[in-house]
Amino acid sequence: MAADDNAARLAGQFALVPEVAYLNHAAVAPWPARATLAVTRFAEENLARGAQRYPEWLAVETRLRERLARLIGAGSPEDVALLKSTSEGLSLVAHGLGWRAGENVVGIAADFPSNRVVWQSLGRHGVSFRGVDVLTAVDPEQALMDACDAATRLLAVSSVHFATGLRLDLQRLGRFCRARAILFCVDAIQSLGAIPLDVADSHIDFLAADGHKWLTGPEGLAVFYCRPDLRERLTLYQFGWHMLDRPGDYDRLDWAPSSTATRFECGSSNMIAVHALEASVSLIEEVGVERIAERVAQKVAALDHALRGLPGWTAATPRDPARRAGIFTLVPSDPGKADATYRHLMANGVVCAHRGGGVRLSPHWYTPDSALERAVRELAACAG
Repeated sequence: MAADDNAARLAGQFALVPEVAYLNHAAVAPWPARATLAVTRFAEENLARGAQRYPEWLAVETRLRERLARLIGAGSPEDVALLKSTSEGLSLVAHGLGWRAGENVVGIAADFPSNRVVWQSLGRHGVSFRGVDVLTAVDPEQALMDACDAATRLLAVSSVHFATGLRLDLQRLGRFCRARAILFCVDAIQSLGAIPLDVADSHIDFLAADGHKWLTGPEGLAVFYCRPDLRERLTLYQFGWHMLDRPGDYDRLDWAPSSTATRFECGSSNMIAVHALEASVSLIEEVGVERIAERVAQKVAALDHALRGLPGWTAATPRDPARRAGIFTLVPSDPGKADATYRHLMANGVVCAHRGGGVRLSPHWYTPDSALERAVRELAACAG
């Protein structure tokens, strides 16, 4: 009961206006009040003092790395890089590895573009991308593993599929990769902050996730993890003062990249985003990611119960709770109805997304039941 009371109190951090039923965390999430306050204070300090207290800003950045390291199960904050986006992190891996012609990358055929085109771009090096249809597979992990062979260098997946919400068993895939010396890269943007994740337990070699979805932070700041013993195996193509082993020694003429994950950060930090995301992640820690996962599961289950049998629509999201995270997607039998329904929902205050040929609803842990009920009413009105 105490945990429920604490979560209910902290849910007050989100102050959406009553006319908005926000079910779009899989796209861009609202900020909690503490993130808004952190940015406001940061802006006011810039107005009044400029960068006089820059060391204090660096302390916030350090806290953010510590929080993110705990959230992903990294061994140290030194394993965490702060990048511009998930795509930048995936690109560091794709173009940092030394490839040989004939090697391949195995991934999801219908994955989000960022987790397809980055691997397809390696075609000029003679590297092929093997896209696997996991959405219709009885055993998605087995389908991915079956696509791997002696020439597979890397398995690259999204932890949760952006359109259907299909959740993969990362531990199973990670064990498979580690046993066969295949590198394992995870785009965790649709799970980090919504369900527990541990890079060590899942044998993840590379992980990237932006902060503007389930972490409820700003766009333009992402976490990137590289297994420590693999850091120097990624060739660097971005250079600047920040990625050096002694970044504050501006007069030094000889240089070397940092031995920590900051080697992947070529320039100055996005300090305003750092302040916002540090505040947002502090809220996730305070609520507890296990509790968040429970509440997200309850809300998706409520949508599933109310909408799976909606006439003229099919649920694209798996029925099995272990196979989903925070996404519930409905696809109409009439393809032309998806866009019209999406526009109807948006016009009536239900903020959602048009994905995978249907309507995607993505509630977070704090989403009130009234928001779910409104979405169900409006969808039923469209179906009728």
